[in-house]
Amino acid sequence: MNNYATFKDLAETSVFITGGGSGIGASITEGFLSQGAKVAFVQRSKCDEFLDEVSSKYKHKPLFIKCDITNTKDLKNAISESSRINGEITVLINNAANDTRHTLKDMTSEEWDQALNINLKPHFFSAQAVSPSMKAQGGGSIINISSASYLMGNAGYPAYVASKAGITGLTRSLARELGGDGIRVNTLIPGWVLTDRQMKLWVNDEDLASHMKKQCLKEHLMPNDLIDSTLFLASKASRMITGQALVVDGGVVVTG
Repeated sequence: MNNYATFKDLAETSVFITGGGSGIGASITEGFLSQGAKVAFVQRSKCDEFLDEVSSKYKHKPLFIKCDITNTKDLKNAISESSRINGEITVLINNAANDTRHTLKDMTSEEWDQALNINLKPHFFSAQAVSPSMKAQGGGSIINISSASYLMGNAGYPAYVASKAGITGLTRSLARELGGDGIRVNTLIPGWVLTDRQMKLWVNDEDLASHMKKQCLKEHLMPNDLIDSTLFLASKASRMITGQALVVDGGVVVTG
């Protein structure tokens, strides 16, 4: 039993998620499964343990398609496969990202290109792939996952931060371009979410304490804290919301 909000219109919806088998993406996948949605997700790495865990819990088993999202042809083929098996996609979640640390001094041109190929390029081409069928169905919802790192002006991974800022610009542009077709495009901006990857690679007591001093709500963000917000933006409950950025960070940054 879970405590997720229920959005009845998401039942039987065809959902496509990048990076949906680990971290924030896995929580979002499970959130949609809990609504009775048909979920397909892609990522490069195996996720057998996650698939075993969720496949027997919900009405529909998730469809996992192994894919390198930096290869646009493979990404579009995965979207086509999802549509063939689960029906035409009406919810797209661009979640996959890589926040490997790097510096201005040492980064090469090839590493810069690779960072944008992972963190920004797939958001554009996945939207390009799904928007015609969304239009034919009378609309849909595209949710791009960004990061509060760019709102905070974080150092230590400038290409990642630039990509995440670019996502907000892309969201606003696509919202304007696709709105006439009933397609909504929004950005979800998480704060520092303590995923397994973060705990393994970046988290330490000193940085956690420093971050918590900046945060209004004195609880650490966990992957499940992004579920209800994502479901809301996907559902008809947000039918007149597009081109917006929803920050879920416990109150580190303020907007408006």
